Amino acid sequence: MIPPDYCTACNPVNLGEHGPCRGHSHGHGKNVPPHIFQDSSQSQPMHSDQDTSDFDIIKATQYGLLDRCKELVESGYDVNQRDSETVTLLHWASINNRQDIIRYFVSKGAVVDAIGGELQATPLHWATRQGHLGSVTLLMQYGADPSHWDAEGCSCIHVAAQFGHTSIVAYLIAKGTSPNVQDKHGMTPLMWSCQKVTSLDPTRLLLTFGASTTMQDFIYGHTPLHWAIEVRNPLAVSSLIMHGAPLDIPNNQGVTAYSLLSSPKATSWVGKKVLEKVTEHSSVSQKDTICHRIKSDKRLRYYTMVSTPFVMFYLVGMTLQSGLPYPAKMVILFFAALFLHFSTRCVFDERLVNILPMSVYLATKFWFYMTWVLWLSPAMSLMTSLVFLSSSLLLWHFFLKSWKGDPGVVATTQDQKFRTIIELAERGGFDTQYFCSSCLVRKPIRSKHCSVCNKCVAKFDHHCPWVNNCIGARNHRYFIGYLVMLVTMCLFLLYGCSQYWNTMCPRPQTDDFWMGLWKIAQCNSWVFFVAVNATLHSIWVMMLLACQTYQISILGMTTNERMNAGRYGHFISAGRSPFDRGRCQNFVDFFQISCLGLCRPDPTDWLVTYHVPATSSNSPEHHPLVGKLQDYQFV
Repeated sequence: MIPPDYCTACNPVNLGEHGPCRGHSHGHGKNVPPHIFQDSSQSQPMHSDQDTSDFDIIKATQYGLLDRCKELVESGYDVNQRDSETVTLLHWASINNRQDIIRYFVSKGAVVDAIGGELQATPLHWATRQGHLGSVTLLMQYGADPSHWDAEGCSCIHVAAQFGHTSIVAYLIAKGTSPNVQDKHGMTPLMWSCQKVTSLDPTRLLLTFGASTTMQDFIYGHTPLHWAIEVRNPLAVSSLIMHGAPLDIPNNQGVTAYSLLSSPKATSWVGKKVLEKVTEHSSVSQKDTICHRIKSDKRLRYYTMVSTPFVMFYLVGMTLQSGLPYPAKMVILFFAALFLHFSTRCVFDERLVNILPMSVYLATKFWFYMTWVLWLSPAMSLMTSLVFLSSSLLLWHFFLKSWKGDPGVVATTQDQKFRTIIELAERGGFDTQYFCSSCLVRKPIRSKHCSVCNKCVAKFDHHCPWVNNCIGARNHRYFIGYLVMLVTMCLFLLYGCSQYWNTMCPRPQTDDFWMGLWKIAQCNSWVFFVAVNATLHSIWVMMLLACQTYQISILGMTTNERMNAGRYGHFISAGRSPFDRGRCQNFVDFFQISCLGLCRPDPTDWLVTYHVPATSSNSPEHHPLVGKLQDYQFV
């Protein structure tokens, strides 16, 4: 399944004492110690007392001995002179990431795009194979052409994709290389990534850049999905399927990705979501029956999932309120739950499962209002009802701001993304900790990529299922207001229920608490059912509100930072936040309280902040990683 003439064994990181695999020197040289092919930062250091005066220029280049190289070049050595395998000194400097020597050789007239070795590759190819981003960016600044083919017909982006060098793939695309460029055999970078790389990137990165999922290679007619299935790469298959890669494109043998995924062997290694996609694809050819139309109607599925909590709340409440014997009520509820279980498996759409918690919330609040209007308001004064309904306006204001408001999504234009990639790469700061390969944006400090929303959110706190949105820099205050008003509503409702019981229900003639509770439940089962829901809601919402208040005021952290503090280098020690400015000041900063100038809230815009602010009470001068983070900031 591999294109002709491609040597899979010649991965530079696996080269042994004698260079590449037997019979293929590929320009890597011969009789070179293994560490010569590693990053210079990991190479075995030269002993200070070791005599290097007898090193020839190739060995001096390999070991990064700039002074020795200068000495030999100044004495007359031609920097473009080739060894017995037609390899130049610039090749050796590139494969070993000797950037100072690269600069020196180029200043002495070294040909940047010299062809050398059995692979007939350029120094840029060699640096790319090893994943040396610094050497790649340096060579391209000196005019190296990444579109040159080596003897295998691969340009640099194909080589980078083969070996999983995501940062180099991103840099080459940002510099103008097409993500759909084909090599001699018609292989695109995405095809190589799906075939050779078992991690999520660079496949995800290429898809984000718009790499085609429909192109086919010249030899087998495979699409990227064919290649991913052929080598059983579950992450690549899942990424392609979720991205919308077609299943019905046949290769040269007439085999489609759908037929490969439909085989019994595929079920043992592909994910559940992939199998669901395959099943959904197969249903297109089924007979167009009413049952099939209902099952495949996405709009119907959506409204079914939204309306089910409303119906179930009413069904449970009315069943309890009915005059049937309690055993009969339990039987009805059991069969209702059974019916719900099996019907939702057919009608619910797992891709829309994130809307269910919010539907439960909306259904609960809807029946709270109906209970107040139909049952509780006759036992309450008009003023109390008006206060309850008026306070609900604030609840809806904060809810809509939390639900539909911008949580602080880090978004840029395509040109800005390219400029960011280029500048980060050329400054040596291209790190996944600071760059999101999904959004292709530079990540501000305190931000995080949300897997549910598939967006980077500044000052990310958490993704809240009850509002179906992320909570971040721009809507966190509204979320706190939403929690406060939600507790207020629940307590108001419990007060209304108590007034209803005092007015409408006879007082139980017993001192037994549980017997009294049973009498109240029998008086009006619907009101009791609603009161139980309000009690449970108020308990967990108050716990969430207390936790949020503690994190905001006492710790100066977000929920994400508190749970993952050990993953972030900018935390001085476990549990201590560099953003903590004291309890009162944290509160002022969070709510941006100015009090006519008496308070001074922190004006930091977390969407464009990439290092620990100087306003932190933990002085950044003493922070071990602040220097690194500040270096990361653009000049």
